[in-house]
Amino acid sequence: MLLAIDSGNTNTLFAIHDGKTWVIEWRIATDPTRTADEYAVWFYQLLEMQSLTFSDISDCVISTVVPQGLFNFRNLARRHLDIDPIIVGESGVKIGIGVRTDNPGEVGADRLVTSLGAVLRYRGPLIIIDSGTATTFDIVSGDRNFEGGIIAPGINLSMRALHEAAAKLPRIAIRQPDRVIGKNTVEAMQSGVFWGYIGLIDGLVSRILMEDDREFTVIGTGGVASLFEGASRTIQIYDPNLAINGLLEIWRLNRNT
Repeated sequence: MLLAIDSGNTNTLFAIHDGKTWVIEWRIATDPTRTADEYAVWFYQLLEMQSLTFSDISDCVISTVVPQGLFNFRNLARRHLDIDPIIVGESGVKIGIGVRTDNPGEVGADRLVTSLGAVLRYRGPLIIIDSGTATTFDIVSGDRNFEGGIIAPGINLSMRALHEAAAKLPRIAIRQPDRVIGKNTVEAMQSGVFWGYIGLIDGLVSRILMEDDREFTVIGTGGVASLFEGASRTIQIYDPNLAINGLLEIWRLNRNT
């Protein structure tokens, strides 16, 4: 079985693939100080709940945008699973997608993995909107080249900043409000956050289309993307599995090298 680890700034995903399908997924808060041994205890218990053990894991692929945590993920694989993992972004690791930017090395592993997952399933050119700690808009050509994109603050980051910077504004849950004009503080904040992000998404996609007249397929993915389904007029497809499918393909490309 393959263990895929996708570590973002906020959450880390552990997913198990049995050669045919994704069997199970777990998420844990990203913490660069968490040791390999701590991960091992947590992971062992979750595997046991699925009647699995460490010996059932034969391969591992890792993508992370948090360099401080990579040491511990690598140690988890080597010391506890007895596997030398494939690390996205390391020298010699095939990505399966070209990068046409000014500085290809600075493009985050998560954006390349997600872009690869998208081109495996959808015809390009693509606009991929990934809603996580940051909201990214990535442009991928029909011939599998990452061409650049946009990085904006994520919706949860904006909500936290609003609460922390304004003493009288409470923490709120993200939801689509029943009306745009709020009748109280919570409704007003929910409207501003939700419809503000819909405006951000639709506005930036419109700007991209003004600058580039190709016929794009627009895909939404990431932790909170499903909240926008039916509200955004520009997102055509919602697919939560782009990242792990990209990791699966990278493992396939590199497993015999």
